[in-house]
Amino acid sequence: MKTSSWKFLALVLVVAMALGTLIACVPTPAVENEPTAAPATNAPATEAPVQTEAPFELPRNETLYFAGLQWGRVKSWSPYNPDPNNSMAISQASSSRITLHETLYMYNMLDGKMYPLLADGDYVWNADLTQMTVKIKAAAKWSDGTPVTAEDVAYTYATHLKYASNTGNEYKDYIEKIEAVDPSTVVIYAKLNEEGKPVNPLMLVEYIGKVYVTQKAYFEGVEATANGDADAFKNAACDDVIGSGPYKVMYSDDQKLVLVRDDNYWGQDASMWGQLAVPKYLAHIIYADNNAAQVAFAAGEVDVCQGFIANIQDLWLTQGLPISTYMDEAPYGVCASIPTAWYNLKSPGLDNVAVRKAIAMAVDYDAIIANAMTNQSPTFTQVPRSMMIPTDGEQALLDHDRLKSLQWAGNDIEGAKKLLDEAGIVDTNGDGYRDIDGQNLEYNACCPNGWTDWQAAMEILAAAGQNIGINITTNFPEADVFLPTVFKTGQTDYDIFMMWNDSAGPTQPWSRIRKFMSSEFTTLETNGTGNFGGYVNEEADAIIKQIPTVTDPEQLKELYTRINEIYLTDVPSFGLMYRPDQFHAVNESVWTSFPEQGDGLNIPPLVMINGYGIAGLYHVELVNP
Repeated sequence: MKTSSWKFLALVLVVAMALGTLIACVPTPAVENEPTAAPATNAPATEAPVQTEAPFELPRNETLYFAGLQWGRVKSWSPYNPDPNNSMAISQASSSRITLHETLYMYNMLDGKMYPLLADGDYVWNADLTQMTVKIKAAAKWSDGTPVTAEDVAYTYATHLKYASNTGNEYKDYIEKIEAVDPSTVVIYAKLNEEGKPVNPLMLVEYIGKVYVTQKAYFEGVEATANGDADAFKNAACDDVIGSGPYKVMYSDDQKLVLVRDDNYWGQDASMWGQLAVPKYLAHIIYADNNAAQVAFAAGEVDVCQGFIANIQDLWLTQGLPISTYMDEAPYGVCASIPTAWYNLKSPGLDNVAVRKAIAMAVDYDAIIANAMTNQSPTFTQVPRSMMIPTDGEQALLDHDRLKSLQWAGNDIEGAKKLLDEAGIVDTNGDGYRDIDGQNLEYNACCPNGWTDWQAAMEILAAAGQNIGINITTNFPEADVFLPTVFKTGQTDYDIFMMWNDSAGPTQPWSRIRKFMSSEFTTLETNGTGNFGGYVNEEADAIIKQIPTVTDPEQLKELYTRINEIYLTDVPSFGLMYRPDQFHAVNESVWTSFPEQGDGLNIPPLVMINGYGIAGLYHVELVNP
């Protein structure tokens, strides 16, 4: 519950009228090395019978409703499916959804740490980082009551390889095999390069926090039914799937999706959470669009909303609704990505670093944040620019004093003009625009039509160019034209263009930096991954190759600081704003004690079902029990 006076008063007035006396929040112990659960008495005592046919009503005081995740009917409950359309139960990313299926570890973007889930304790590397050993918790069980074993872990990866799933294709160049040494021990073997060294140890770390462990017995049955057909296996619906997570499949159609708590869930063991999750049901109504979802959220029909709401503060400041965000003040959430303006280094003049840096210095980032993000992003004064996101874990990897002289906060028109003048880039023909060798500096600034926040950013960037004598105009093609053009290596249609990059994760910030700067992408015919402008720097390439093999904290800090010095000096691209991995707004009409900044729990704002964010489900409380 928020403690700011204005929001607290709004909460008291509205909730008291609607639901009766407001229950005070009782802080729970801080999370440190192991998950810390709220008292078991938080769980509602009432048990409603599981219903599997529509129509039916869920008990409101036992159901946590979500919005902004699920659009359309679920296709599959199998982690092997390439397109399950199952955002409440299957989303394998840096912080995977772990309601139904579970990973070995949970990633926490707030501190950059991996917390054991199915795993027992920390993973252990051998001396040369070619083998990683993971133990399995003795308490870990499948929903049918059988133990989760090392054989399940080994089978999972072997099956991804066997059927060339997306996961198998993603990791086959980095993981040689996963072997069950005994029922509770697995060894993950790194793929080796020509020198006998691991290709990339970081990808093994990513795997254990991203990829779901599947039950060998269940999926061998799916294999038998598929009769060896890879597509049949991968596309199986698996409505009766056996998982290890705190919830099971209850119901889904084209109007709603419901997960029901497994009251025999192994995680109530003292080795894990020590109790069951508080909500009996997790439900997601399938709304027609964002507007419909936001109306339901404001009305208290939705408890947790993952969707951008412009000027979200108006919901409590103006409308007096019991709505909260992770932070009391702007930016209201933790921003974990950096939407970026990329320079096409083949465009005349953009091969000159003075031109690139002058444009970047002149852009009014505060205007972008105010207009495109309605201030739901920290400024570049609050979090000085680099390739790192505004989390403590990533920021701690930099020597900030070394970067200060290279960083800029924006809207520095005079500084940008001075930089260009000193470089001899002036207007030689009196037409109002600077030129190099008689050729005017004229560029287009592009992003997809209809991506309104990006379009607003590009308009502000274009205005900055005009302010310093560079003729930048906007161009907004349709997305199905823009993206294939950007992805074509060597394209000359777009000079300055906006694209995304990686969010938080266990391979970050290395993976994000690789995609910002690695020259490996310049040799691809089609490149939808990174370094879209064609930047090449041998020192940067060497650092990117070195980082995954380094474990010494001080050496890592030196490498990350140095590569950011190169980036801020050469300016091959530049961030326009910080943006959340997920938006995390909550309506406290029915439930309260959601994760929030400063509560001591160390739970990230990831709608309580992603990675370590799931710890929030063990702390929520009913407003009116």
